[in-house]
Amino acid sequence: MIHQYKLNGYNIVMDSNSGAVHCVDPFAYDVIAAADRALGDCFACASGGETAADAGVAKDAGAAFAACRDRIAGEALASWPEMTRADADEVLDDVADLIAEGLLFSADPYEPYADAFKARQSVLKAICLHVAHGCNMDCEYCFAGKGDYSGKSGIMSLEVGKAALDYLVAHSGARRHLEVDFFGGEPLLNWDVCKELVRYGRELEKTHNKIFNFTLTTNGVLIDDDVIDFTTREMGNVVLSLDGRRETHDRMRHNKAGGGTYDRIIGNFKALAAARGQEQYYVRGTYTAYNKDFAADVIAMADLGFRETSIEPVVADPSAPYALHEEDLPVLFEQYEKLALEMLDRERRGEPFKFYHYTVDLTGGPCIYKRVSGCGVGTEYMAVTPTGDLYPCHQFVGDDNMLLGNIYDGVAHPEVLDVFASGNNIYTRDKCRGCFAKLYCAGGCAANNYHSNGDVDKVYEFGCALHRKRIECAVMMKVAEEEM
Repeated sequence: MIHQYKLNGYNIVMDSNSGAVHCVDPFAYDVIAAADRALGDCFACASGGETAADAGVAKDAGAAFAACRDRIAGEALASWPEMTRADADEVLDDVADLIAEGLLFSADPYEPYADAFKARQSVLKAICLHVAHGCNMDCEYCFAGKGDYSGKSGIMSLEVGKAALDYLVAHSGARRHLEVDFFGGEPLLNWDVCKELVRYGRELEKTHNKIFNFTLTTNGVLIDDDVIDFTTREMGNVVLSLDGRRETHDRMRHNKAGGGTYDRIIGNFKALAAARGQEQYYVRGTYTAYNKDFAADVIAMADLGFRETSIEPVVADPSAPYALHEEDLPVLFEQYEKLALEMLDRERRGEPFKFYHYTVDLTGGPCIYKRVSGCGVGTEYMAVTPTGDLYPCHQFVGDDNMLLGNIYDGVAHPEVLDVFASGNNIYTRDKCRGCFAKLYCAGGCAANNYHSNGDVDKVYEFGCALHRKRIECAVMMKVAEEEM
């Protein structure tokens, strides 16, 4: 399977299965497009109607290409009267070489091993500790029901937190590196317990030969010198909730009295990012129908000095006034392109910053079993509530149908666990197999799928469309950086 697109003056061809990226001239781009159509027709005919997207899985692309050369050349030359057959043959020879090297129209070798890869997600490696089901803010779009998970408020005790870390260690098998995220609501409402749990984790490291990586997600209201000093010393990452420009942020992220919070938090965020040397944190925003020009919000973050940025589309009931809809996609696509171009321009000027979704590694990146298996929700990763209940991840907390059990008795509902342990990968998702981005996104978010379709294997199509666009922009940036 290949994917072709044009962006920022580049003609880009992605070979989805091998991960190869080719930047070609316009004529070669059209020759490859003609080859894709010819091979798709050839395979469809041979296998009784298979689509071009699926056809390359078990077929001999090299032999089919050789058989179709005349058709491909004729189709391409019909649109390029100034080119000759010799010009076409030169490109066709290059394409044939790439096919032989497995870098174009390559077969998918991974599907037969998907179940085995998924089975490797057999031990727990990370937990999300909901240390506070409560919040000192009142954000309009909060997925956590204003921070208390729709009435299920509570503060995690030190005893429950310790038991959760014990549960993680007990179910981590031989895995040495473990992750713990302090989450809420707002975790700084329970800051003393967070610090004590870090200290307890350091004790467990010595007695169980483990290494804990602690992280924190915060709205910033309660950040002070103690929080900055402790997180800088003890935590591998801090996520800071900021929606960008003051007017954007204050429209959705209110205090309990309904006022804006931007001025209250921005100094705290700057101080924390500076203390961490502008590394191992990111400011993470949410964009809505009110700021479809969200590129300006990311750029505003960079203008404030933040070098690690992210912004996500809101996931909301379609009837909500701030919800995004399919008709918004064209303008959102334009914003992602605008952001990519601005980032390239700043990189050329020596003022680079990072955007989470544009951070791709074309030479390495996550190992293939992670890309095929997807998020370890419910298998490698679980969320723990203030009372010790277990859920597949933080976005399922509060959904009684997704309760797994608790940290004292373990998994009491294996049928819920089976939803994530069996299947739940890029080959069980209904739309992933034929998607060029599947080995970049690893199947997307199971919670978004479930909450939008009632099924973890039915994709959240709006989110998929945005992610495909982000991948196109990220790959284009890599191509452009090669010319810098």
